[in-house]
Amino acid sequence: MADRFFPNTMPSFVDETTIEESFLEGAKEPLLELLYLPYGTVCEKLKRVAFDLKETIVKETWVCKRGRVSDYTVYTGALGTAFLLFKAYQVTLDKNDLVLCSDIIKACDSASRGSGHVTFICGQAGVYSLGAVVAKHNEDEQLCDHYLTKFKEIELPKDLPNELLYGRAGFLWACSFLNKNIGRETISLTQIRAVVAEVIKSGRKMGKGRCPLMYEWHGKRYWGAAHGLAGIMHVLMDMELKADEVEDVKATLHYIIRNRFPSGNYPSSEGSESDRLVHWCHGAPGVALTLTKAAKVWSNNYKRQ
Repeated sequence: MADRFFPNTMPSFVDETTIEESFLEGAKEPLLELLYLPYGTVCEKLKRVAFDLKETIVKETWVCKRGRVSDYTVYTGALGTAFLLFKAYQVTLDKNDLVLCSDIIKACDSASRGSGHVTFICGQAGVYSLGAVVAKHNEDEQLCDHYLTKFKEIELPKDLPNELLYGRAGFLWACSFLNKNIGRETISLTQIRAVVAEVIKSGRKMGKGRCPLMYEWHGKRYWGAAHGLAGIMHVLMDMELKADEVEDVKATLHYIIRNRFPSGNYPSSEGSESDRLVHWCHGAPGVALTLTKAAKVWSNNYKRQ
């Protein structure tokens, strides 16, 4: 794994009440010194750095490009900048961020026409759902309705895969985003349920054997967040599932946990023995986010194995 990871030099959790002043005086590593500061101070420092970084990103991805959009997606394009501005607005309530966010979304709307992609991260569902939520915060009901109408007109291809970046799970993420930020029935539970049923049906069909749910993308049974189990399970935990479906999701997560590598990393796909990929798409980072979500969703009812 030496070619795909950085050594973790961070200390274990430190209770700020036990910090000795002499340690702070002797700390030579800036990052270590930062971690040993009182939590409130660390948060403020990180917040200031984050807002500075936001300004840099906006300048490089939007201002310098004079509003021209070649890649409209959240994943690698201008909509990711819009999403960043929206998250900043949620912290600061700075209307300037919200106005600029809306302008970028409008440009992404034009650039996305005819793309045929239907997910939050890499498709038009991301443009329309973020557009509707931002318009709602801007108190522009007409624009909000416009984006919602376009979202509801999205047709899912019959041969759509199930993964997060380009498949059904990615569309469900957009539905969940709308219902959380605008209202519970913004996208009807009936419509959502029909997509969930397809995801479960497909997973059970391929998962016969050791793992209750399994999925395939371009011929591989991926485990990671982008194209595989971790991403799909993460989204399914936001859905209203039947009792047997909940058990299948839990058992699938248990299967992933039981088969992690001794290093703590996870295979990129079913049967892979290569312990190299360590990022959100493949490996421990994406899986860890899903397992954290599981602990939150099921709390004390989630049994560790």
